[in-house]
Amino acid sequence: MFCLLSCYEFNTEKIKRRSHCSRKHTEPGWRGFSSQHARFFCFNLMVDEVKKTWEEALEHCRETHTDLTSLNSETERLLALSEIQHDRITERVWIGLRFLGDRWLWVNGDPLVYEAWPEGDQEHQCPLRKRCGALTKEGHWENWDCEEKLHFICY
Repeated sequence: MFCLLSCYEFNTEKIKRRSHCSRKHTEPGWRGFSSQHARFFCFNLMVDEVKKTWEEALEHCRETHTDLTSLNSETERLLALSEIQHDRITERVWIGLRFLGDRWLWVNGDPLVYEAWPEGDQEHQCPLRKRCGALTKEGHWENWDCEEKLHFICY
């Protein structure tokens, strides 16, 4: 059993989707099978077709992958957006963002150093019910009711 990873050529002007260039086997380690020698990185995102609440999605990701995804940069946001568009998902999807206490946090412990809320959005600053983060098909973050059932992205 193996999992194909989407690979991308990285340059400062744009991110270009490349062919599948590596795979992870159930045995330890990676085996590349790209015939091209270019700078690339692999970013493993799994968009799940089943809709779940945020908590159910978190549990599913932790059982089958690693976690709900963190989007720590513009590059990571664009890659996630590319994956949901590639899978023809037209609705928002859960990401690993949660409002706890008085701040937004990534569930995997990554610091929140990059934000992609829509310009002028104030609703996320002190949410009463919508305390879970979602990525829209336009690439913005939204705070959303955690009990709604949405597609989700694991990494």
